[in-house]
Amino acid sequence: MDNKDKKKIVFIINPVSGTQSKEQILAWVNERLDQERYDKEVVYTEYAGHAVEIAARKAAEGAFAVVAIGGDGTINEIARSLVHTETALGIIPCGSGNGLARHLQIPMEPKKAVDIINDGVTDIIDYGKINNVPFFCTCGVGFDAFVSLKFSQAGRRGPLTYLEQTLRESLKYRPEVYELEMDGNPSARYKAFLIACGNASQYGNNAYIAPKATLNDGLLDVTILEPFTVLDVPALSFQLFNKTINQNSRIKTFQCKSLRIHRTKPGVVHFDGDPMMAGEDVEVTIVQKELKVIVPRNAGKGSVNVLQRAQDYINGLKQLNETIVEDISHKNRMILDKGKEQIKKLTKK
Repeated sequence: MDNKDKKKIVFIINPVSGTQSKEQILAWVNERLDQERYDKEVVYTEYAGHAVEIAARKAAEGAFAVVAIGGDGTINEIARSLVHTETALGIIPCGSGNGLARHLQIPMEPKKAVDIINDGVTDIIDYGKINNVPFFCTCGVGFDAFVSLKFSQAGRRGPLTYLEQTLRESLKYRPEVYELEMDGNPSARYKAFLIACGNASQYGNNAYIAPKATLNDGLLDVTILEPFTVLDVPALSFQLFNKTINQNSRIKTFQCKSLRIHRTKPGVVHFDGDPMMAGEDVEVTIVQKELKVIVPRNAGKGSVNVLQRAQDYINGLKQLNETIVEDISHKNRMILDKGKEQIKKLTKK
């Protein structure tokens, strides 16, 4: 194929994010990418926000695709420059959460992700905006900003154990009263720990905060977690991984195109796990079908997805069991320590 007939594809690498060796991933790209079809360029980011500039420039030059090799933050930076363009977003997942990649059923194995890029099948998805800042997975207020930040840092350190600890920490967090106005309807008040708005279904690490969310229905999936007790923690944790959080009695879920959140004071919000400060009023909207993405040919259709879900379920059970064992042993250690203290006091008398 003549060089001018090849499709231009740009790989943007964030050298500091993620959990895997970028050089190894690049070696796989060089080995497996269809050189007959693609004219490849590799660019390294040098500072926060650099990927936004690179992706915007490459889209203006008419590249077929810009591929993110990095975590959810890198993906967000690249994707926000590709909305409303003809350039597709490609993903080789190597972050810790990988929320968008998992929702799109892009394999976590970089070699297989390169094969999907070779296929070049594209789809068009929605994206959201929180106070005009684009997000592609989730955004939120309240404890959600904290949870999502923790999740983006969880990596392979046992997400379920991590979530249990995070939810326990949330019991020290004071729930706030929020006024929510959906699609211009009269507002309703909720006392809540967190309000999460999903375009995609999960935070990453297969924790499904909005299990019914789809990327091309033109709707936000809103999840409200009302005040809960320590007794609710194991069920909430497990349901997040089992795609059944919406069945919990402490959870309220809604769908809408736009959401205005009013709170009593400014605070943190998050977009795709990145925190930012915002005022008392927070506006969340959905923009329908404006981002091209490279996706697996049979995404959502194959039995592989069923097998993957089964594996996720088994992993969830395993992690839940580990958490319970860890919790029991921690309590036993506390009892033993208290016992030792009592003995010391008695022997001193």
